[in-house]
Amino acid sequence: MYAIVEIAGQQFKVEKDQKYFVHQLEGKPGSKVTFENVLLLDDKGKVSVGAPAVNGVQVTAKIEQHLLGDKVIVFKKKRRKGYKVKNGHRQRLTEITVQEIGKKAAAKSETKAAPKKVAPKVEAKVETKKAAPKKVAPKVEAKVETKKVAPKKAAPKKAAANSKPAVASKTKKES
Repeated sequence: MYAIVEIAGQQFKVEKDQKYFVHQLEGKPGSKVTFENVLLLDDKGKVSVGAPAVNGVQVTAKIEQHLLGDKVIVFKKKRRKGYKVKNGHRQRLTEITVQEIGKKAAAKSETKAAPKKVAPKVEAKVETKKAAPKKVAPKVEAKVETKKVAPKKAAPKKAAANSKPAVASKTKKES
């Protein structure tokens, strides 16, 4: 008899009296843990597959110890760039021993099967108002008044210090 169970986010094929290392679980060594998310159960050739889990089946295990896994070295390098990074990691693990693969107690499943009385739902009517079309204000043309500015008078040119003063030329008509 074996089962495929989801434990701490991973799927394991478990058998009775076998030891497994899983991601760290809450609980002290010596305590019992039950896993109810059984995805497949093989009972002496009779296979039942869950959708997604098989109803009424659970796996009971005992926590043996908490430990650290093997060290994994992560080394990153980019050639010709001078980039090297070295990191290490040790995963926290829990060693468990599967004690029982079986069905849940019938008393628990019967109490869950009884339908609960539910108060009738009250439906509230929600009125929706249609939005009136938006009125668009007419465009108003703005008149912009511009002031006319009188052109500036050019400043008189100053004579250079090294230049010769202009001399009026005399003509022969003066005689």
